[in-house]
Amino acid sequence: MTRHVAAEAAGAPRDLHAFIAGLPKAELHVHHVGSASPRIVSELAARHPDSKVPTDPEALADYFTFTDFAHFIDVYLSVVDLIRTPEDVRLLTYEVARDMARQQVRYAELTITPYSSTRRGIDEGAFMDAIEDARKAAEADFGTVLRWCFDIPGEAGLEAAEETARLATDDRLRPEGLVSFGLGGPEIGVPRPQFKPFFDRALAAGLHSVPHAGETTGPETVWDALTELRAERIGHGTSSAQDAKLLAHLAEHRIALEVCPTSNIATRAVRTLDEHPIKEFVRSGVLVTINSDDPPMFGTDLNNEYAVAARLLELDERGLAGLAKNAVEASFLDEPGKARIKDEIDTFTSAWLAP
Repeated sequence: MTRHVAAEAAGAPRDLHAFIAGLPKAELHVHHVGSASPRIVSELAARHPDSKVPTDPEALADYFTFTDFAHFIDVYLSVVDLIRTPEDVRLLTYEVARDMARQQVRYAELTITPYSSTRRGIDEGAFMDAIEDARKAAEADFGTVLRWCFDIPGEAGLEAAEETARLATDDRLRPEGLVSFGLGGPEIGVPRPQFKPFFDRALAAGLHSVPHAGETTGPETVWDALTELRAERIGHGTSSAQDAKLLAHLAEHRIALEVCPTSNIATRAVRTLDEHPIKEFVRSGVLVTINSDDPPMFGTDLNNEYAVAARLLELDERGLAGLAKNAVEASFLDEPGKARIKDEIDTFTSAWLAP
């Protein structure tokens, strides 16, 4: 299934693929563990042979074929279980940045779930040191700037929410790169309002609110994220297209949707790419950003997601450059940083289109 979805992007013209490959980009919805390449997953699985995760990179393609969202969560957590030491954390983080740099990603807000690691016995201070060391090394070595979103794994309940909020707001632990606070995992049976006190604490500590909502549930979940969690961006927001009032609200307040087309097909949140609501989002004036979510698990990468968007939205090079600038605009990067990447996007696009 995932291989078929990735192949659909081939409908974009070949020269457009080359443009996308060189286009400077920012990514706002991409998960730390979910970004582990088959090479890294197989290396981690070999380190921890008691895991059920295959050590053969070729076998991972079948392992990462999902029957539904619940199955995806099960597989995702099995990969999370491979991250058992600070050295594992550091390796994963640095290698994710390497893969991003190859795709011309200049800035990324990487969603990290510290609870998944600390409850498996990784010392919380060592965990923070590992991600920060990798972040600084990656920026020095690759030029890719990483920032963190700490997210609550919704399936783990309020205990996980308390732990995540503590790690995100404790000045002795909070990493320098942390900019936002999120909520992931399954939505069905995990109502957003119960997490309000934890988001209130994070916001009071100066973090931004970026929960997942409306991926596998209806638009009411997006409304809950907006009203109860004070969301500044929405992760996925797929079902927002079902509510014209919600779309108008998102457009009016410039609340961006972090759209991940291939992910939505792989988890069966949307049946086919041609039925994806991204077209309705754009028609309604919603600020849309393109993201890869858990790219190796879904047989995709950010370049492929831009190719998918180009086909669905019938975009040329200037349209794709506009999408890239949307992500920069919706990011939590400082204004000089935003201006620098936007200028780089414009310079690249002008040079590409020059006669």
